[in-house]
Amino acid sequence: MKLYKIILSGLLILMLAVCQTSPSDTFTLSKDKLKDKIKGAWAAQTIGVTFGSPVEFKYKSTMIPDSVKLEWNAGILENIYENIPGVYDDIYMDLTFVQVFEDQGLDAPADAFAEAFANAEYPLWFANQTARRNILDGLKAPESGHWLNNPCADDIDFQIEADFAGIMSPGMVNSATRICDKIGHIMNYGDGYYGGVFIAAMYSQAFVSDNIHDVVNEALKVIPPESSFAQTMLDVIRWHKQNPQNWKDTWLKVHQKWSDEIGSAVGVFDPFNIDAKINAAWVLMGLLYGEGDFTRTFEIATRCGDDADCNPASAGGILGALKGYDAIPEYWKQGLATVEPIDFKYTTISLDDAYDLSFKHALEVITKNGGQVDNDKVTIKTQQPETLALEVAFEGHYPTGKPKIDEILKENFSYSFDGKGFVIRGKAQKKGSADYVFKVQMSIDGRLIETATLPTNFVQRRFYLFWHYQLSDAPHEIKLKVLNPSDQAEIYLQEILIYGSEPQSFRD
Repeated sequence: MKLYKIILSGLLILMLAVCQTSPSDTFTLSKDKLKDKIKGAWAAQTIGVTFGSPVEFKYKSTMIPDSVKLEWNAGILENIYENIPGVYDDIYMDLTFVQVFEDQGLDAPADAFAEAFANAEYPLWFANQTARRNILDGLKAPESGHWLNNPCADDIDFQIEADFAGIMSPGMVNSATRICDKIGHIMNYGDGYYGGVFIAAMYSQAFVSDNIHDVVNEALKVIPPESSFAQTMLDVIRWHKQNPQNWKDTWLKVHQKWSDEIGSAVGVFDPFNIDAKINAAWVLMGLLYGEGDFTRTFEIATRCGDDADCNPASAGGILGALKGYDAIPEYWKQGLATVEPIDFKYTTISLDDAYDLSFKHALEVITKNGGQVDNDKVTIKTQQPETLALEVAFEGHYPTGKPKIDEILKENFSYSFDGKGFVIRGKAQKKGSADYVFKVQMSIDGRLIETATLPTNFVQRRFYLFWHYQLSDAPHEIKLKVLNPSDQAEIYLQEILIYGSEPQSFRD
């Protein structure tokens, strides 16, 4: 009898352990509800980016005052579609990757996504454009997004184009992360990569939750807690709990602690901030202080400033996935039916198409990951978030100065500096109508580092001209030599950002 009790006790303990480690493995919803949530995600993202577009980067490192009226009416969507279609860069970037999945299936390789956006006709900036040039020069992912090869690695780029990964992975957060790993490292690393993963994870969780706080907290589990990205998000959550009524107080705290740029040279020592974590903080504030209300969410995410169109797009899209298309107030759907059949510029995909494609891909991901698709419902095998490995960009590099150069590089140029790294801003520009491609050798301390390709074509340009990191913190000399000078084009050197091994100290 004693042995029987011991065996029975062991079995009970084992059963309890299984129950504790396997919480609610599945989530069932109707196909109609899944489609409604997918439509809500795409529609609210489009509404958000349209709403914030008039103030994008017009309020840099500052809140948009209440006195500035943010307009919305029935004609705004159609007007932006027709007259300023470049506003939707974050959406047509998403759709580039959606199209690759449609053409090549769920197992499409990273190179397919890299080639698709690198050879697309649309203009790009920052991490995306740097990665594009890297790929065209033969550098593949993940090296194309690594901070040693991409000075914009911590920028917002993947964060604003990762929506599709979460939308096609409802309730399967690790599946969304695996998609992000394949695509996000094409253009970003570290905090820049985590920004996209966090957004995708929130989308994924929003399909199986009705509480925005649960969505945020579960999604954040995929981000390494010691990363500066996670620390920023945790601060937003903590300060929101301390003061849930005053988003502006939290904004001030976030700005004071986290707003300094380290990587992207445009924003270092300048109020311009394209950093992923600061803009993700504004997305998160829109969601938390918005309290599930579309108007408050759009308004707050926009009024936080900086990338003031992409941030309400991300916040709105996540809320749209949680609430669904039918729950979006009619006020915000003004003009939506008119544009839903219209293809986004540079694509053959409309919002109506995006709804259908993401629904199709979501069913495929559900099935692939052990779920079940029936005639009128789906059963999702939900996933417990797995934390990513830690990535830190620009580790040990601290901006110490950004002196002007303001010089045309004709054939040879030299520059001496003290530090361990640098980024040279500028541009290759044509004088007439014909494009030109410069070849320039860069040497440091007499050692050839690279031969850079500098097209004057805007779509193919190199976003930053020259850079190098991880030097000894000592005096160095940079030499540039143009291998093919031209009278029809020129290279303008604007300024140089210099890094040292310690933060710059300012004394009276």
